[in-house]
Amino acid sequence: MIRRLKAAFAFYNFFQKKALQHNVPLYKKLGLNKSYFSPISSKDFEGIDPSVLQKNNNKSVEETTFFKILNKENQASVKAFDENGYIIIRKHLTSDIVDEVNAEIESLLLNKTITFNEVDKIMFAFHHAALLQNIGQDKYLLEFLSALLKGNAKLFQSINFMKGSQQKTHSDSIHMTTFPLGGLLGVWIALEDIDEENGPLHYYPGSHQLPYYLNKDYDNEGSYFLTGNKTYKAYEAMIAQEIKQRQLQKRTFTAKKGDLLIW
Repeated sequence: MIRRLKAAFAFYNFFQKKALQHNVPLYKKLGLNKSYFSPISSKDFEGIDPSVLQKNNNKSVEETTFFKILNKENQASVKAFDENGYIIIRKHLTSDIVDEVNAEIESLLLNKTITFNEVDKIMFAFHHAALLQNIGQDKYLLEFLSALLKGNAKLFQSINFMKGSQQKTHSDSIHMTTFPLGGLLGVWIALEDIDEENGPLHYYPGSHQLPYYLNKDYDNEGSYFLTGNKTYKAYEAMIAQEIKQRQLQKRTFTAKKGDLLIW
């Protein structure tokens, strides 16, 4: 029961002021009566006009430098984004650059600057790896992603996998929900050749047309004092049922070193 108490989250957040206080001006702008340590959920944003925060970007994807220097195959993938829900950019990074990235990660692991979490992921390595930061904050890539979002894209997280996570089908929007909805893009770069045998990413073409599912959609919203009592497995089951009902077909993403996937 303690793990479900919103007061416990507020207590933890109270000691994270440096990391969270930047949210307070946003809360005020949205008319939310929240402290930096207050628990917050999607329900708090109901009825708020999203245009208060939206930064319109009217630049088309095809006007960006990133798009213009792509070959015809990669440009075709970009143009099919609205239909498919994903973009595949072949040979985004050279093999030499990928080798440099892997060497930098290996060095940071050896000197224990970064470590694996409990499920064999390295979180936020870009804070310590200059090369990763340069790749993620490349001005041409960010301009391109901003055009896709019709907003202002920023790098806020990196995850390095040493093996496939074997995670069940999901949308990252359940973990990193944005306001307004739809303000999140995933960017995945292969740091080795990926085939059917070494943990390929799986996806469902057309699933980008599904609604954005929140806790309330599988009866897990909780109350004023408590978070919902359902586990993440309940969310996975709901997604599996939605995919089955819509008869979406599973595909896997195989890649060569340096290939990039955006969704």
